[in-house]
Amino acid sequence: MRKTLDGAIEILEHLVGFDSVSGKPTHEIVTYIVNYLKQHGVESTLSYDESGERANVFATIGPESDGGVVLNGHTDVVPVTGQNWSSDPFTLTRKDDRFYGRGSVDMKGFLACALASVPLFKSAKLTRPIHLAFSFDEEIGGLGMPALIESMANLSYRPKVVIVGEPTGMRLITAHKGGFEMRTEITGHEVHSCNPSKGVSAISVACKFITKIEQVAAILAADPYTDSSFEPPFGTFNVGTIEGGNARNATAGHCNFNWEFRPMPGENGAQIIAEIEQYAMQELLPAMRVISAKTDIKTITEAPVPALNDANAEEAIALVCQLTGLNSHGVVSFGTDAGYFSDAGLSTVVFGPGDINRAHKADEYIERDELVEGLDFLSTLAKQLSN
Repeated sequence: MRKTLDGAIEILEHLVGFDSVSGKPTHEIVTYIVNYLKQHGVESTLSYDESGERANVFATIGPESDGGVVLNGHTDVVPVTGQNWSSDPFTLTRKDDRFYGRGSVDMKGFLACALASVPLFKSAKLTRPIHLAFSFDEEIGGLGMPALIESMANLSYRPKVVIVGEPTGMRLITAHKGGFEMRTEITGHEVHSCNPSKGVSAISVACKFITKIEQVAAILAADPYTDSSFEPPFGTFNVGTIEGGNARNATAGHCNFNWEFRPMPGENGAQIIAEIEQYAMQELLPAMRVISAKTDIKTITEAPVPALNDANAEEAIALVCQLTGLNSHGVVSFGTDAGYFSDAGLSTVVFGPGDINRAHKADEYIERDELVEGLDFLSTLAKQLSN
C-alpha cells in the first residue's frame, strides 16, 4: 500500500499542476492521463466537445465484457481568481499530512487514487472489468457528459455499476439535487444620464429580473419538502456573476449575469425556469421596447444537469455496502455527473474520499488518510471483481 500511496501522491502532484479550469482546453491533462495509462498497457478512448479542444477519457481494464464498475471523476476545477491562497494553487504543497492545491479534493484526489491503482487492477486477474471515465467541464454543468454517454453507448459491452468519486467523506450518497446552469443577456438602450428616462438601463432591468428570481426562491423556501433528507429541503437559486454598463454617466446598454437553479429530485425545474422567463417576456420586455425596438432579454440554459435519485441505485448500493460494511446511505445538495449515468440506465452512486466543504475555496486540501481510504476501497473493489 505504501508504494501505491506514494504513486497516488506523485500523480496528484502532476494533476494539480495542470491549470484545468473549466472551459479551457484539456490537451495537457488528457495527454498525461492517456500516456500514463498507455505505460501500463491500457488504451484510452477520447470523446470531444464540438471544438475538439476538450476531451473525456474512457478506458477499460480487464475483460471487455458486460458488467463491471465505472469509476468516474472530472478533470476540471473551478477558478482561483480573487482567492487568497497561502501557496501556489497549481503546485501541490504538503503541510504535515495535508496536500494543498486547486482540485486536490474536488476531485483530482480521487483521480489520483484511481490511476495509482491501475497496476493493482492489471495484476488482479479481473473477471469483471473496471472502467475509468474521466469527464471535462463538470463544474459548469457536466458539459462533457453527453459526449461521454454517447461514446459509452457505442461500446460492444455495457458497464453495470457507476461510482462517482466526488468527496463525500466515504459516505454513500444515492441522491442529489439537479442544476440548471443559466445565463441572461440584456440589451438596453444607451443615452446620456442627464435624462435616463429616454434610455433603457440594462442594469435596472437585470435588477428586476433578479428580484423575480429571489421572489420565486422565497416561495420555494416557504414550502419545503417534508421529511426530506436534503439540506435545505427545497430548490435553491443563486446569481453568481454579473457585469454591465460602460460609464456612470450613461444608461447601461448591456448587462449579463450567470445564475443557477438547483431543483429537488422530481421537481419540474424547467417549468419553474419558464415562469421566470415568462415574467421577463411579458412584464419587462414590452416596457423596454416602447423606448427602443432593439432592446432585448435573452435567457440561455447552458446546461440542464439532471438530479440523481435512487431509482437505479440498488445494485450500486449493494456493491458499496458489501465492500465497506456500510448499512446506510444519504443525500447531498451539491451536483455531480451521477445523474447523467443514472438517466442512461446505469446503477449509480456517489462515494469518494475527502470533504466537499474544502472545495471551491482558497487553500483547498486533501488529507493523507483520505487518500489511503480511497486506495483501500479500490483495492477491495479489485479483489471483489476478481472473484
